[in-house]
Amino acid sequence: MTLSTRTALTYRHERWRAVASGVLETAGTTFLLLIAVRWFHAGALAKAFIAGGGSLGFIFSPWIVSRVERLGWPVAVAASRLALVGAGSTLAMAAVPILPVFVVGAGLAMATVAAAVPLMTQIFQENYPEHERGRLFSRTVMIRIAVAAAFSELAGRALAGRLERFQWLLLVFTAAFGLTAWCIRGCPSRPLQATDGSHPFKALRYLRDDRLFRQTLVMWMLMGFGNLMMLPLRVEYLANPKYGVTWGGAALTAAHIALLTGVAPNLARLALNPFWGWAFDRMNFFALRMTLNIGFALGIFAFFSSGSILGLIGAALIFGIANAGGDVAWSLWVTKFAPPERVADYMSVHTFLTGVRGVLAPVVAFQLTAVWSLTTISWVSVGLILLATALLIPELKYGWGVRSAEALVEEVSE
Repeated sequence: MTLSTRTALTYRHERWRAVASGVLETAGTTFLLLIAVRWFHAGALAKAFIAGGGSLGFIFSPWIVSRVERLGWPVAVAASRLALVGAGSTLAMAAVPILPVFVVGAGLAMATVAAAVPLMTQIFQENYPEHERGRLFSRTVMIRIAVAAAFSELAGRALAGRLERFQWLLLVFTAAFGLTAWCIRGCPSRPLQATDGSHPFKALRYLRDDRLFRQTLVMWMLMGFGNLMMLPLRVEYLANPKYGVTWGGAALTAAHIALLTGVAPNLARLALNPFWGWAFDRMNFFALRMTLNIGFALGIFAFFSSGSILGLIGAALIFGIANAGGDVAWSLWVTKFAPPERVADYMSVHTFLTGVRGVLAPVVAFQLTAVWSLTTISWVSVGLILLATALLIPELKYGWGVRSAEALVEEVSE
């Protein structure tokens, strides 16, 4: 099968998968945590586990990649089976609507989405040509964003004043997981190239061997921790009456919260995503990442320092603009720096560290709310992001091009 044929087939299935991904994105960003807060009145640890469920998947992604390599499964087959596990989780949550099942099921469902990311990045590496990778990826992300915005609005309205209907929403998520599994299974893929060693987290050796990779991940740890601290606190800030956020003098409804955490940011992401896809293919990566970091810092500061609905909407739009670029940069950046056959390994290290901070950041954030104001916590978050941005300045000269396996060996040996 030629590259053009693989590209066309992958792109066709990815557009359909983007529809399902848009629905599932609202689960992780808004509705699972909203149900936990408003219906189950979940405590801090339960809310943190739900918010960090995807991060658990990231933590185990090196192990997943290692297992897929050893079993010799085609990458698409493995990723589709993860989606089926997610479908089973949301179905169990709908069938047994009690807090323990909801918390465990929500965490597992989001974990399967995250664990599949390195496998999907390997598929993009193999099937999308280098000079079009950002553009093709951003086009499917546009579909995902549009669906997420529309579904946030529709589901928010459906649940407004009728939160007992949440089980139907969980069944929709189950169907979205099923569609995801079907779409991924249709993408061309091959088994991962075997490497030496049997340790399930052997990919972490690239942290030791590749200085530029290591330095970039240090930046991402600081920036990501700051951002992920505040992500679940957006819903907490809007949904918890103790913060006094109102709309026209009344408490925010599920529809209002969905607008501020889903609809408005996703509309901004939709508008700017083509630009960021173009920029990823043509711009110095580290300059691009620094620009996005500043956008995230501004969005966080504006959201938690604003006392008006218009201010919150403006902050949500800023966050959405930065997030549009973050979609592309986070998902594809290793394709610029990793040897082609090692993209899944490099990405699994990136997602592993994303998972570590994703588990810790919500726990830290919710615990800090007991002693600090959300404004103070947001300042800490902004400080971490600005520090991460400063660390990239010396690396700007390395932000162009793709390193071959041979170039990597030469660099490591120096």
